[in-house]
Amino acid sequence: MQFHLNGFEPGDPEIADPAERVLPSGMPGAVPEEVDVLIVGCGPAGLTLAAQLSQFADIKTCIVEQKASRLLRGQADGVACRTMEMFNAFGFAERVLKESCWITETTFWKPDAKRPDRIARSGRVQDVEDGLSEFPHVILNQARVHDGYLDVMRRSPTKLDPYYARRLLDLTVDPNASHPVTVRLERVDPDNEGKVETVRARYVVGCDGARSSVRKSIGRELVGESANHAWGVMDVLVVTDFPDIRFKCLIQSAHDGSIIIIPREGGYLVRLYVELTNLDAGERVANRNITADDLIAKARRILHPHTLEVKEIAWWSVYEIGQRLTDKFDDVPESEIATRLPHVFIAGDACHTHSPKAGQGMNVSMQDAFNLGWKLAAVLRKRSPPSLLHSYSAERRAIAKELIDFDREWADILASAKGDGVGADAAKTQDYFVRHGRYTAGTAAHYRPSLLTGEATHQDLARGFVVGMRFHSAPVVRLSDAKPVHLGHVAKADGRWRIYAFAGAQEAGIRGLCDFLSDDTKSPVRRYTPAGADIDAVIDVRAVFQQAHTALDIAAMPSLLLPAKGRYGLRDYEKVFCPDLRDGQDIFAMRGIDRTRGCVVIVRPDQYVAQVLPLDAHREVAAYFDAFMLPQG
Repeated sequence: MQFHLNGFEPGDPEIADPAERVLPSGMPGAVPEEVDVLIVGCGPAGLTLAAQLSQFADIKTCIVEQKASRLLRGQADGVACRTMEMFNAFGFAERVLKESCWITETTFWKPDAKRPDRIARSGRVQDVEDGLSEFPHVILNQARVHDGYLDVMRRSPTKLDPYYARRLLDLTVDPNASHPVTVRLERVDPDNEGKVETVRARYVVGCDGARSSVRKSIGRELVGESANHAWGVMDVLVVTDFPDIRFKCLIQSAHDGSIIIIPREGGYLVRLYVELTNLDAGERVANRNITADDLIAKARRILHPHTLEVKEIAWWSVYEIGQRLTDKFDDVPESEIATRLPHVFIAGDACHTHSPKAGQGMNVSMQDAFNLGWKLAAVLRKRSPPSLLHSYSAERRAIAKELIDFDREWADILASAKGDGVGADAAKTQDYFVRHGRYTAGTAAHYRPSLLTGEATHQDLARGFVVGMRFHSAPVVRLSDAKPVHLGHVAKADGRWRIYAFAGAQEAGIRGLCDFLSDDTKSPVRRYTPAGADIDAVIDVRAVFQQAHTALDIAAMPSLLLPAKGRYGLRDYEKVFCPDLRDGQDIFAMRGIDRTRGCVVIVRPDQYVAQVLPLDAHREVAAYFDAFMLPQG
């Protein structure tokens, strides 16, 4: 899609009239007095969490934001492959794919060897390695990502919408109350300025950024290195003779620092990250009084001999790079985990801050919320005990620590304005970029063994579905109608678990597993599915056979794979799959599945592989779920 030709216009580019692209948003009136979950902050983390919880009609969720209305421009724009997989679970990946700019290659520039005052292209690499994900790395204004979540929320069973213009004053926790957290909010909209509202919540989640009031209220603080690099960022419409303006570019000059060029959606808009200066100890970038003209002038010097004529600035800012992390992501001290349950959580920039150079801030923040959302839903719906919530901080802080370490090294590599006239090593930059491609794609996160992540004892049964890592989807053919689909796309952001059963050389393994899951009193499907609910309401079982779809009879499948559902008992014909042999994409070969023995792959509601087990490991399957789920009547 091409848009922004005659100037930056926020909102949906498919709506012709700019006046209709940005409609009023937000809930009118006062916030509810009591809720199950109060989310503070309408950034990427807050909206991810709200969108997930909005799917449950029996959970009362409220989300508040200090700003007067929804985001329209600026801020983050990189969407990693892993995030696109998550967007698909929420149902708006196709819209993002259509509207966004796809990053397929990254080019590298360094000082010309013969004329160091000029830059020259030094390399070009594929941005994402082949087969890493079915989705690309894309660029899209964070505001449009927000719009995707807001649409999901408005169309959900709860018709959730944010309450804007609310500033958190304070919160208190009484563990013995039915709604343990009491929050006071001050209205900042002109018609109600100064009015104080009180909300009592079972749980509060602070998604309110690096200066998080929620974090401060529970006594947490961000700890780490102070900012020492200053950068500017601007979204611009430009005319230039720089040949790679529509590629992602990492440019390092001899004496003027670095610049990162990010092509933006619409075919004309470009984002420039401009390295400005080193900061003295304790200095803030605001003290430098840097202007947009300063950014443009610096960009021109770095791009020499190429020209850069800025026609319009859609948004710009300056910021400091500093890597900081808080010690825990909830309100329970480490020493009290055994005796106290969490009621207040923080996510995203509220608990980890870093540079935007690797494009991970927004992406990791949303993964924080995706991790927490299904756990809150499971506890509130009495599917799991409240102790499950301890796993959020344990899992996500470890991931954030890895991000901080990676970001520190990457930011140092990119920063070449060291004041000594020595340029950075372009070859080192390119090599580091290639070696860490899986990390920047968001696919390297790996949860260690815990209550929710099993030991990789049987990893040899499915080497491509690594226990603790995200479920790596692959093409299959649906048996009932021969439709080519991606297996991972059956998973939606609905809080359900998935069991994928891969057939071995003998079909008896699949049939034995299905008989156990549907009939045995120890079956997790029977124990944890509420009475009267569909058989797959909690645990969704799917099967993949090795034969071509023409060699199998759908009517001969076990009843668990043809379940009767809904008020009429209609058959679900979309539980059984076969390899895509016509296109040579055999999922058994692609994901290293043992053809003789087959296997069971248990996948969490947030798309991470929880366990790989043999098909006949019925007790082990049951024991996994028994560790953290509550029997249903």
